[in-house]
Amino acid sequence: MKKIFFLLLAFYPIINSYCQTSEEYFKRGLAKSKLQDYRGAIADFGKAIEINPKDANTFYNRGNAKYNLQDYRGALADYNKAIEINPNNAEYFSNRGLAKYDLQDNQGALADYNKALEINPKNTFAYSNMGNVKYTLQDYRGAIIDYSKAIEINPKNAEAYYNRGNAKYNLQDYRGALADYNKAIEINPNNAEYFSNRGLAKYDLQDNQGALADYNKALEINPKNTFAYSNMGNVKYALKDYRGALADFNKAIAINPKYGEAYTNRGLAKIKLKQKDSGCLDLNKARELGVKQAYELIKKYCN
Repeated sequence: MKKIFFLLLAFYPIINSYCQTSEEYFKRGLAKSKLQDYRGAIADFGKAIEINPKDANTFYNRGNAKYNLQDYRGALADYNKAIEINPNNAEYFSNRGLAKYDLQDNQGALADYNKALEINPKNTFAYSNMGNVKYTLQDYRGAIIDYSKAIEINPKNAEAYYNRGNAKYNLQDYRGALADYNKAIEINPNNAEYFSNRGLAKYDLQDNQGALADYNKALEINPKNTFAYSNMGNVKYALKDYRGALADFNKAIAINPKYGEAYTNRGLAKIKLKQKDSGCLDLNKARELGVKQAYELIKKYCN
């Protein structure tokens, strides 16, 4: 959903060993970043900065490396410095927006994305990431507008279709969500989450067999997709295939033993199969894991 840009620059030969040394460290830092050796990259970018502390791109790329190590505050400091040196680069503001978002400064992130778009109105990632912030703030209609603008700029942006589908789903526009998930899958048929969420939309449109097919496809791509197992169990439960549902909830819990909703649903399936004691143990486990619904279910089935 998020995208970090590493800025590759064309360097012109300058007969100055001072600049060449800074350039060499910078290039080494970029090479290490590509190899995901972010700590090594940070060290090289740091040496380049020691030699030439006025190069905005070096601060920017060191910020990217820190971001990829989840050092969001460190990344923010470097993006700030890059912007101080060069306040006219859209990507600097766009990536600073990412760091602010991960530091839960949603309003600061929105301000940076807007600034990025002021500099470059065709920045599809700024629109997409601005949509992500609005989605987090549960402004689903605003998020849809931003994802739509990202798609308008780049109609091959599968993530923007997927995220717009999620926003539509949360507005209970299941047919609209389905259309967007279809498009995301058409562009990228190898993402398990696209199939998993399309399965949800199909389930809510009462296409149970279609939902099961999507969950199976999601699991074919990613056999560790706990939500696909759990949601497949929900479909089978709705079809009164309680044994099949129980098997799916078992698999979801085996992958993630702290998945409270799976314990809730497994407990209900067990109760339907007249395994009340074991089912109530599951409901109690769900309660321990913070599932609020479990309290009422325990009162209904276990007391």
